[in-house]
Amino acid sequence: MNAIKWGIIGCGDVTEKKSGPAFQNIEHSELVAVMRRDGEKAADYARRHNVPKWYDDADQLLNDPDVNAIYIATPPGSHEDYTLKALRLGKPVYVEKPMARNAKECDEMVRVSRETGTPLFVAYYRRCLPYFLKVKELIDEKVIGDIRLVNIALHWPPYPEEIGPDAQPRWRVDPEISGGGHFHDLASHQFDFLEFALGPITSAKGISRNQAGLYAADDVVMANFEFASGVVGSGSWCFTGSKRHRVDEAHLLGTEGKITFSFFEKFTIKVETQDDTQEYELPYPPHVQQPLVETIVAELRGEGTCPSKGESGAKANLILDWITE
Repeated sequence: MNAIKWGIIGCGDVTEKKSGPAFQNIEHSELVAVMRRDGEKAADYARRHNVPKWYDDADQLLNDPDVNAIYIATPPGSHEDYTLKALRLGKPVYVEKPMARNAKECDEMVRVSRETGTPLFVAYYRRCLPYFLKVKELIDEKVIGDIRLVNIALHWPPYPEEIGPDAQPRWRVDPEISGGGHFHDLASHQFDFLEFALGPITSAKGISRNQAGLYAADDVVMANFEFASGVVGSGSWCFTGSKRHRVDEAHLLGTEGKITFSFFEKFTIKVETQDDTQEYELPYPPHVQQPLVETIVAELRGEGTCPSKGESGAKANLILDWITE
């Protein structure tokens, strides 16, 4: 492929800044069509982002001859269906994370990608962000020696729309649509990056519960996991905690020190060794998915390789399934 002409299925909030503008900013890449079931919103998005075409039917976008690559930004419940349709049309797919609702759906997406020879990429963009590449560099250079232990803590209060007499929780906490709750949405990023930085996770188990009853999905999870290297990890996730005790921290304990970083809310990496303490400040770029999309465009043009593909995306879902089964 020379020019990558993208079509977006599901031009919702995530595409406004995180991803959508990236397709226009990258050389040899162009956003030519968008789709949303609400035609007025699709037309509004197209007008505001200078996109020439809009649709309210996904099949029409998929079959548009001017579109040669598909970005699927709908909730996970429709990822498998749209991905399989696009792959069978020979159009490379970039799908939002989590890749699907469960590992079984992901495996079918990977199978059809292999069967058709059509590339499949997943939006685990932390694999290309400078902040997380710095964490990986510190690990690879053994700044804190050999890694022994990983610990994750993500404790957030409920979202405003999830509490009160007029509560209207969003699709992310409807397992029929999302596959789980906030754990599936957020921990998928965490486990994908940990595998990228530390190698494959070979086992994981956990306890997941719905304690507060604010919605159908689990709101608290505890997990233990092990890497092929022998590194062991643990994590706790709570999405109905107190505002005052909101936490987003990950710790890597090594033989010669500790690295502390955040997956979502902070931009500082703290490195403590026996002799020194250093901090690195690496804010995210304006369009956080752009560095990853650049690698996708490069691969489709035969000029590089994208680090986030169907196989690795499916593994993140498998880990979630192990923990919450």
